[in-house]
Amino acid sequence: MPDRSREAILDRLRRAASPDVLVIGAGINGAAVFRDLAAQGVRVVIVDKGDIASGASAALSRMVHGGLRYLETAEFGLVHQALYERNLLLRNAPHLVAPLRTVVPLYSAWGGLAGALRKLVRRPTRSGRRGSVLVRIGLCLYDLLGRQARKMPRHRMLDRAAVLAAMPGLTPTVTAAAEYHDAWVAHPERLNLELILDGLAAGDACEALTYAAVEAGNGDTVTLRDAIDGAEVTLRPRVVINAAGPWIDRVNAPLGIDGRLIGGTKGSHLVLDHPQLLASLGDAMLWFEAEDGRTCIVFPFLGHVLLGTTDLRIDDPDAARCDEAEVDYLFAVMRAVFPEIALSRAHVVFRYSGVRPLPHVDVGSPGLIPRSHSLPVREPSAPGGFPVYAMVGGKWTTFRGFGAEAADVVLRRLERGRRVDTRDLPIGGGLDFPTTRTARMAWIRAVAIASGLTEGRVATLLDRYGTRARSVAQGCGGSQDRPLASLPDHSRGEIAWILREEFVTQLDDLVLRRTLIAIRGEARAAALEELADIAAETLGWSSARRASELARMIERLRDRHGVSMDLPRDADAKPPVTETIRPA
Repeated sequence: MPDRSREAILDRLRRAASPDVLVIGAGINGAAVFRDLAAQGVRVVIVDKGDIASGASAALSRMVHGGLRYLETAEFGLVHQALYERNLLLRNAPHLVAPLRTVVPLYSAWGGLAGALRKLVRRPTRSGRRGSVLVRIGLCLYDLLGRQARKMPRHRMLDRAAVLAAMPGLTPTVTAAAEYHDAWVAHPERLNLELILDGLAAGDACEALTYAAVEAGNGDTVTLRDAIDGAEVTLRPRVVINAAGPWIDRVNAPLGIDGRLIGGTKGSHLVLDHPQLLASLGDAMLWFEAEDGRTCIVFPFLGHVLLGTTDLRIDDPDAARCDEAEVDYLFAVMRAVFPEIALSRAHVVFRYSGVRPLPHVDVGSPGLIPRSHSLPVREPSAPGGFPVYAMVGGKWTTFRGFGAEAADVVLRRLERGRRVDTRDLPIGGGLDFPTTRTARMAWIRAVAIASGLTEGRVATLLDRYGTRARSVAQGCGGSQDRPLASLPDHSRGEIAWILREEFVTQLDDLVLRRTLIAIRGEARAAALEELADIAAETLGWSSARRASELARMIERLRDRHGVSMDLPRDADAKPPVTETIRPA
């Protein structure tokens, strides 16, 4: 396996500076086309100005869905593709993507029909709440469009008594409900990472470099600037793919491309520690409409509750924050559906916001902006130059399909043929994932024997990493591994393995994206201290680097995620060593 240290990657790029394709942006679309091209034997390099999945791909609603509401804007092709891709993800990434029962509360029979007709022709409207007739028509279409590779049951209608019994505390003004199934992804940042790791495994000459921004494009070269030490790297790609999401226009500018492609909207979410609300939801997501016609969701999430989302125009993706007005808005819409359940800021353990990389179009309402994707190209202005393709728009769920479309365009440009169909390609830890209880127990037992870990510990790793848990278990050092004092369901060996194997450059990468520590509300001061100690030891950080990483992490949690904390006075204090992890 090639050395994955930053220094080694930069050295290899300087020595082999002419890749076939340069992908700019390591979010979900960039990762998808990177993996696809690598699987076809193309030499491809992917770079990002930040970490893998540190932009829009870290801020989604965690839903893997077809987009029921896009039927009203006649985006039937998009919905069909998204439902098909959802079904493929349930098969190819079963360790991260799972079915999600969804309930839609209804308040009338005929509501929303006139507004739906106006939306169908893309006319601004306040449609009001959709009634049971409109929703049933939509779900019949949804079932029809999702029949290819179907994995889940069709929809059904519930009467008032059934839905109130299923969700205690739901407003008694409901008259009925619809129930259907979509899916959700527990850890989208990890799935994004695994796509890139799969690409690296498929192509020995492929590379991934984070914290490297595009400085300039000149003729046949692209200059990158290393954000860590300021050094430059110059590449000579044959093709460039701009997959920077909300930052596409900002990446195009130093490449000499004018014009506006992106007109993003901001979506914010809250993670709530609220046992009463969690109990009321049971195992289902509530998909509901606010009085202003905007769609919101609330569903059980890793022992907490996830509530979202807003849909506000924004020009600067770096300025995306979940502000207090959005918190108030989300609380208000929740009071309308669960009037007896009190919410306050004390229940919020984490908040996040991101920008949907939607195409720039002149429409009155953000909800009318198309969610479909496109691949505009800027041809080279001089012989020997490279074309720049921009991956504009799309939904998270359709990343594989969009990546395949982009890869096919590039393969034709390179006069290469496709040799691998990614529709049947497992993602990361989804490879050979045990899907039955018998197979699961056999897998756990075998890995426990080989690694020296307990079966309970291996089961936790399997749930977290899929079949990549075998490598994690081997890297943990068997019975000598120790749980973290502040996070006992993680171990020192596990964290060190992530730091060594998964392109961690900053403490943020570990806390916010490689693990679910932050979003679960577990990024407390003691935990950050302990994680910083392991990172410093594993990555060779100086005491000054450790301190700066810790300070930046705390500031980022406060500024972007509404998490505040005070560090202990003794910053050099080490957590106590506890006993080896035992199964619960």
